[in-house]
Amino acid sequence: MSSRTLPLLFINLGGEMLYILDQRLRAQNIPADKAKKVFAIAGWIDEDRKRVMNDIITTMFNKKFLEELFKPQELYSKKALRTVFDRLAHASIMRLNQASMDKLYDLMTMAFKYQVLLCPRPKDILLVSFNHLDAIKDFVKDTPSILSQVDETFQQLIEMYTPLSSGEFQLIRQTLLIFFQDMHIRVSIFLKDKVQNSNGRFVLPTSGPVPHGTQVPGLIRMFSCTGEEVTRLQFSNGGNYTSAVREGSFEIFGDRVTKLGTNMYSVSRPVETHMSGTSKSSAQHTKVNTAPNPLAKEELNLLAKLMGGLEVQKPGNADSRFRVNLFATDEEEEEALISRPDELAYGVIKIQATKDQQANAELAKIMGEFTESGDQSPSASSKGDDLLAMMDGL
Repeated sequence: MSSRTLPLLFINLGGEMLYILDQRLRAQNIPADKAKKVFAIAGWIDEDRKRVMNDIITTMFNKKFLEELFKPQELYSKKALRTVFDRLAHASIMRLNQASMDKLYDLMTMAFKYQVLLCPRPKDILLVSFNHLDAIKDFVKDTPSILSQVDETFQQLIEMYTPLSSGEFQLIRQTLLIFFQDMHIRVSIFLKDKVQNSNGRFVLPTSGPVPHGTQVPGLIRMFSCTGEEVTRLQFSNGGNYTSAVREGSFEIFGDRVTKLGTNMYSVSRPVETHMSGTSKSSAQHTKVNTAPNPLAKEELNLLAKLMGGLEVQKPGNADSRFRVNLFATDEEEEEALISRPDELAYGVIKIQATKDQQANAELAKIMGEFTESGDQSPSASSKGDDLLAMMDGL
């Protein structure tokens, strides 16, 4: 197990979470009878979307939090890491029901698992991380203070990971795959593209470019004891491989070449994002639009069909907050909540949004109250508590 895996796991899962939330907030479906009450014009909606994204990214890239995160340590248990993202998702004016949070977390983990499996080389996991960070920087490009936080983390990743050997990256990849090995949740965007089987396992391609620095398989060369080539044998490689493409940039700016880690929810195509897991849910075919009209139901994006209407109260109200539902209807969400496994039982989190300090105080409170007695090892448990404690000051 690699002790350098946690920062990559956290940043990549956080990036996937931001993709999902951003796409949902861009395609809110506010019923017509509520539109006048909440002044649901495009500018107002976009302002609140940016606020949600900024709040979450600020918390995610808090300096003290990341200092603890970057310390060499074992991975946290699935429950402990899930709790961290529960708190992170509620670090803004947004509120998620527990069943919706389950669905959000499943989408995050399955997306990153797929990216890890498809990395041509173990080192390319770093390029996937850079793609996520590039997108996060774009989310906060108009907020210099938050952008500097992300840039600082970017530089930390470069300094820590670029000197690592191929063997160390292989150990990181193995550690990630061990973490994901029991997760086989079916996601219909993957099922539709035929990259995932009905049992939830991914289909690895037997075609395309080979990893950078390697050759297309199919040739065996034999050498004498003096180093001279004496014979060649050709064999069928069982696939349709091509020569390697150029290597992606490992600098803070540059072309990553690989598309793994980019926002798959921004692709303009009819897709489903219904996941078949332990709970029942349904989905409708919806066309993705990166700049939708928030008052038009027919322009909801691929995540909107999984989420209910957004309930927004007047900003002046002390209980003002977003309620985001990742199911088609409230009834489906309630049904999923009833059938929810006991081991996923967390208390309902409500973050007040009247002042940033209120949200931070509430986040610090629930972070400090968290204790884990499940499948963590003693060292991982104490490290997890340390990281959660570091967020008390956020």
